[in-house]
Amino acid sequence: MDDTPHTIRKVEFWPVDVALTDPFVVATGARTIAENVFLRVTLSNSAQGYGEAAPFPEVGGETRESCLIALQQLGKTVLGHSAARYTNIGHVLSEQALNYPAARCGLETAVIDAYCHTLNIPMWKLWGGADVRARETDITIPIADLEKTVTLARGWYAKGFRLFKMKIGNDVANDIRRLEAVHHALPGISFIGDGNQGFSRQDCLQFAQGVKKFGGTMVLLEQPVVRDDLDSMAAIRRETGIPVAADESVRSLADAHEVVARGAADYINIKIMKTGVAEAVEIASYTKAAGLKLMIGGMVETRIAMGCSFSLVLGLGGFDVLDLDTPLLLANDPVIGGYRYNGPRLQPWSETGLDMQNGTCHSSHHHRVIESGNTLGGRRKHEAPVDTDNN
Repeated sequence: MDDTPHTIRKVEFWPVDVALTDPFVVATGARTIAENVFLRVTLSNSAQGYGEAAPFPEVGGETRESCLIALQQLGKTVLGHSAARYTNIGHVLSEQALNYPAARCGLETAVIDAYCHTLNIPMWKLWGGADVRARETDITIPIADLEKTVTLARGWYAKGFRLFKMKIGNDVANDIRRLEAVHHALPGISFIGDGNQGFSRQDCLQFAQGVKKFGGTMVLLEQPVVRDDLDSMAAIRRETGIPVAADESVRSLADAHEVVARGAADYINIKIMKTGVAEAVEIASYTKAAGLKLMIGGMVETRIAMGCSFSLVLGLGGFDVLDLDTPLLLANDPVIGGYRYNGPRLQPWSETGLDMQNGTCHSSHHHRVIESGNTLGGRRKHEAPVDTDNN
């Protein structure tokens, strides 16, 4: 155990419901409310950091309840350790709870945020600051009927968005019609087609031919087929001429090695909720070294988790496609502080950590506290539900 100003003394976490403006419908499931978990870590020097777990059961298998259960143990694991060893903490958490990446990610983010406050630096500077500039994100259009699809796209187009990430994968013919309608309604746009594992290889060929026929511009196809069908992904690259991004196919560095070895993708989509933060950094480094392009996205997240992802963009550099839009899809923003949007552009910040402000993320009576303290008999741990509505 460490005894430094960076020592982790307290971990708090609580469930948060965040309503979406419109149903978030993908090929594998739908959401009207993001059932997330917010976290706060306090160090021995009183520095605090925030994190977020944003499970999406249909994609990663985690639920909010499973995150809360996992965090009961993971919170105890990090107590007494130095936040300066955040990478090592990430690896330890991965060994302990491999199948709970969203829970791990939330805790890692809070630890890193607290450490950055101690250093008095924005989080992106922890990873170097290789590409600090405003960046444009795409905007996601969920699966919906034709009229709703066009209405949503028009609204975002009026706000300056030109890259539309279209959720597809349920019905090829209908997907083509939806993209064609948006294409004809809005000049100067391009598309990402996100299949969320819903297509077959033949579906992809039909889809690519349909988009080509109406003259649409496809930037890439994201995870068009099931995650372990890397042969089909490689074939889709060859046969359609459209770049392919591996999303669900890459949940670990080992997965990234396999995707590269099999020639299954042009892009790897980094999502900290799939891997945790430490492994996401490793995957990004490997992806660049292997000559593939980097995309970065998320689950249905607020600006806490997405701020950590944007920090990787600014700090590590080399990200070609940003899919960091879900805070824009929320009916209410529960976060005070953090990076800002100007239309499709995410703006860098210079304040410390993630720039979360006091009063952000108000907790509930389901709030859990795990803390350690020094007594004459040594270290003690306390874990209890507390009512912290006034926090």
